[in-house]
Amino acid sequence: MPPTPSPAHPGPDLTVGLLPVSLIRLNDVSIDFDGRPVLKEAYLKLKPGDRVGLIGKNGTGKSTLLELVLGRREPSNGTVDHTPGTTVGYFSQFSELDGERSVAQALSAHFTEVHETQARLDEIGAELSEPMDESAMTRLLTEQGALFERMDAIGGWTYETTIDTVLTRLGFDEERRHLPVDRLSGGWRNRAALALLLVQAPDVLLLDEPTNFLDLDGVRWIESWLAGFAGALLVVSHDRQFLDGVVDRIIEIENYRLQEYEGNYSAYVHAKQSRLKMLEKQFAHEEELLAYEQAAATARREAARNPSNAVARRLAEIKKRQAPRPIDQIITGIYEGLKVSTDLLTVTGLTKGFNGSPLFEGLSFDLQRGDRVAVLGSNGSGKSTLLDVLTGEAEADAGTVRWAKGARFISYNRVVAELDLTDTVGHAVNAYPDSLAFTATKKSVNRFLAMLQFSGADLQQKIGTLSGGQRARVAIAQCLLSGAAVIVLDEPTNHLDITSTQVMERALTHFPGAVVVVSHDRFFVDKLADRLLVFEGDGRVTETPATGAL
Repeated sequence: MPPTPSPAHPGPDLTVGLLPVSLIRLNDVSIDFDGRPVLKEAYLKLKPGDRVGLIGKNGTGKSTLLELVLGRREPSNGTVDHTPGTTVGYFSQFSELDGERSVAQALSAHFTEVHETQARLDEIGAELSEPMDESAMTRLLTEQGALFERMDAIGGWTYETTIDTVLTRLGFDEERRHLPVDRLSGGWRNRAALALLLVQAPDVLLLDEPTNFLDLDGVRWIESWLAGFAGALLVVSHDRQFLDGVVDRIIEIENYRLQEYEGNYSAYVHAKQSRLKMLEKQFAHEEELLAYEQAAATARREAARNPSNAVARRLAEIKKRQAPRPIDQIITGIYEGLKVSTDLLTVTGLTKGFNGSPLFEGLSFDLQRGDRVAVLGSNGSGKSTLLDVLTGEAEADAGTVRWAKGARFISYNRVVAELDLTDTVGHAVNAYPDSLAFTATKKSVNRFLAMLQFSGADLQQKIGTLSGGQRARVAIAQCLLSGAAVIVLDEPTNHLDITSTQVMERALTHFPGAVVVVSHDRFFVDKLADRLLVFEGDGRVTETPATGAL
C-alpha cells in the first residue's frame, strides 16, 4: 500500500477561483556560473499530478535546476515562486541518510503526531481504568473519540504497515532495518533516505537518479507507488523505461534552454526526431542563404578589383552538404581490426556463499564470441560477486572458471577504481597496449570519442578534475577501446546520461567479442542481451534466452 500522506502540514492553498494553481513556478529564470551560462530564460510550472522527466547531457544543469526549485540556489535573473504551504521532498543518489538511529526508527520518527496522539490515548486508557465520576468519564470518552477520529485521519492505525511495506519493497531485511544507519553501506543509506522521503509524501517530489541503487523489483515498486502519488513529480533519470512508466512530460535542457515534449520518453524520441528533421531543413535553407551571401560578398570583392568583368561574375555554385557518417559506420570501422576467437570462457560447477548461505551453487555456462549475457536478480543475491569471481577479484568456494588461451577481458568496475586522477582523458583512453586507438584511424577514434561527448579540450583535462559522470564516460571509453575479447560491466548506466548510454549500446551491439553485464536498466538489457542469468535465491541461477520484455 502507498504511504499515507503526511499530516504535519496543512498543504498548499490551491483554491484560487476555479483554475488549478501551480505549486512551483520558474519565471524567466537564468543562471550563470563563473561567468558562463547554465540556464537561460527558463519557464516551468509544477501542478498537483504533474509527472515531469528532466533529461539532458551530463553537465547541462539538471541538478542545478533541482537546486533552484529547492531554494538552495538563487537565479541570476527571474524568480522561483512556491505556493504557500507547499512541501518539497528531494532525493539524490548522493543524499545518504546518517545517524545512530536505525532505518525503522528514522521512519517511525516522522509520524510525530501519531505518536503524540497514541500517547494521549494510552493516558486516557489508564485514567479510565480508575474510579471516577460520570462527568469526568464523559469528558475522557469524548476526548478519546476525537483522538480516534484523528488517528483515522492521519493514518495512525496503519503507519507501521506503511513503514514495513516501504522497507520491504526497497529490499531491507530484518537485520538491515534495525542496524544503525551509520553501519550501512553508502548504497543502503541512500535507500534509507529514499524510504524516508516516500513515507513523508510531500506535495512535490524531486528525484535525482532514484533507481541507481535499486534492483528490478524495487524499481517496479517505485513506479507503482508513484502511480498513486497525488503530488507533483520532477525526476532526473537516465533509465528510459522508468521514464516511460512514470512521466507524461519530458523537459530537455538543450543549449541552456528548456525544451518541452508532451508524453513519456518514447513519445519524446519520436517528437524530437520530427523536430530535428524540421530544424535540419530550416538549417539547410539558412546554409544556402549564407552560402549565397558569401558568394555575393566574394563577387563584390572581385568586382572591386576588376570592374570590367563585374557584370559577368556569377555567384559560385553551392556544394550540397554531405551527411555525416552514420554512428554505426564509425563504430564498425573501429572494431573491424579486432579478431576474437570463438570460445572464450567455460564456467563449471561454480559455487560461492556468504555467511553460510549460498549465493550461487553449481553454476555452469559457456561464453562465446558474440554472446551478450545479462545477470539479473534482487540486490544482495550475488550478481556482483559472480562478476568478481569471473574476473579474479574473488575466489569461488568450488568449481572452475577457465578463460580460453589469449582471451583477454576487461572489467569496468576495475577500470573505474584504477583511474589515474593525474592522467589526462586523452592519454587514459589509449592506455592499453592493445588499444584499438592504435589500430583504428585517428579520425574514427576522435569521432567515436566525440559521440561520447569528449571534445578536443576535454581530452586534455586531468581525470581528477572531472565529475563522477565524466569519469564513468572515461572508463566506458577505455573498456570499449581496450581491444579485450570480453567486456564485463557492473551497472554501467548508473552515472551516464542518456546520450552516452545510447552510444555505449551501439558500440556493445557491434562489439565482436562477448559482453557480460549486471544492470537494473530494463531498456538497456532489452536492447543488448540475448541470454539472461537470473538469480532466483537460495543459490539457484537460471539461464534463459532474453525475450526483450523485462
